Amino acid sequence: MERRPVHHVSLLLVEDNPSDAELTLRVLGKHRLADRAYLVRDGAEALEFLFATGRYASRDARDTPRVIFLDLKLPKVGGLEVLRAVRSDPRTRMVPVIVLTSSREAQDIADSYRLGVNSYVVKPVDFGAFERTVVDLGRYWLRLNEPPD
Repeated sequence: MERRPVHHVSLLLVEDNPSDAELTLRVLGKHRLADRAYLVRDGAEALEFLFATGRYASRDARDTPRVIFLDLKLPKVGGLEVLRAVRSDPRTRMVPVIVLTSSREAQDIADSYRLGVNSYVVKPVDFGAFERTVVDLGRYWLRLNEPPD
């Protein structure tokens, strides 16, 4: 019998923009929505974190995040490739992935849903709207949503 993940990681934020990353983490902390949030700054680091390889080799890969906030336009490995890897591995297949990006490109939206994203959200440019969006996402995915066993 496979052990159920214990979710020591409540949120994995995959974001290369320092300002967006700082603001997202600050908002989640201010509203006490993600006490165990981790930030990775590119797609390669996200894959290392999720699958416990490279610099995260000592991490228990069974400790999957409750949710992943994923930017699409990332250095090294793009967000769609990260999403593809997450959905193709049985350890991470059921983890909710929320694309949080500045891209409004129809192809990015279609590809994200085709690869199994749970939600696609375009980052608001306005500070107040960005904060409300992060709060809404955090409340829903970390407080209200019931993940499968």
